[in-house]
Amino acid sequence: MTSTAPDVSTPAGILRLCNAFCDAKALLTAVELDLFTTLRSGPMTEEEIRQRLELHGRGLRDFLHLLVALGLLEKAGEGYRNASGTERYLVRDEPAYVGGFLHRANNNLYPAWGRLTEALRTGKPQAAGDFEQVIKNPKVLGQFIGMMDALTQVLGPQLVEAYDWSGYRTVLDVGGCRGNMAAQIVKASPGLTGHVFDLPQMEPFFTEHMAGLGLAGRVDFHGGNFFHDPLPSADLVVLGHVLHDFDREQRRFLVHKACRAVSPGGALLVYDRMLDDEPDHVENLVISLDMLLVSDGGSEYPASEIQEHAAAAGFTSFDSTPLGDYDTLVVCRRAD
Repeated sequence: MTSTAPDVSTPAGILRLCNAFCDAKALLTAVELDLFTTLRSGPMTEEEIRQRLELHGRGLRDFLHLLVALGLLEKAGEGYRNASGTERYLVRDEPAYVGGFLHRANNNLYPAWGRLTEALRTGKPQAAGDFEQVIKNPKVLGQFIGMMDALTQVLGPQLVEAYDWSGYRTVLDVGGCRGNMAAQIVKASPGLTGHVFDLPQMEPFFTEHMAGLGLAGRVDFHGGNFFHDPLPSADLVVLGHVLHDFDREQRRFLVHKACRAVSPGGALLVYDRMLDDEPDHVENLVISLDMLLVSDGGSEYPASEIQEHAAAAGFTSFDSTPLGDYDTLVVCRRAD
């Protein structure tokens, strides 16, 4: 899906695009303040919001009016209430909550984008992206898990719908965090047993999450480093939002390793914010620059690259289809 940018053929359009970061920061700040969760019980006046969030008050009305103008809040007399989208997706503890991604963006990506010039000059990351460092900081790890859950909560139903999971017995999600995607796949496919491979530090989060979902015993955890440790075999192996963290040679290594884990007659499923040759996918290009800012060599990549790597590993059948609004799903099948 392509994006519609402001009309930059006019001064007004150029200035509007220049200030687009202000809209984003207003949303990120509202999530940081937990404003939308505060309003879950119904409309509140400006003064009630000020007191509840312990704010000074100066600028608050303009802030609330900006959120109304952006469609994130609605004005109800003297009060303000959540719009339908924020009520559904930005209220903590709701099933469709995606605020974990916004918290991570606010704390990690937003500051890094302020150093984009330096990244382009040096080719070096401008924010902490080393996952070995992330897992040592419980607060940062919690933000990362929240971000991954936010993404898989949206993509999960779309992936379940996009592929025929019947006829298979096992599915392995490589780099599957605490198992949120694997859980959705297994729930929708009673004949499947799920497996998640991620760093050992993820296991306590996985165990807690599976117990909460009632899936203990239907999804197993395997701890290890996918660059150094063997992957368990499965009929279906999934690599989702993993490969863009790495450079082309590392992606080739991981695809080959994942291919070796696919059982005869099975398939490798890869999804990511993949890029076409034409520069018209604003959101995916932004994500690719995110990887410049937070990783040593990561970037988005074309679907053809995955097919090339899988073909070199002996796979002969490939399909590439859109997944959700911005992702692409590449399916590489292994012969019996």
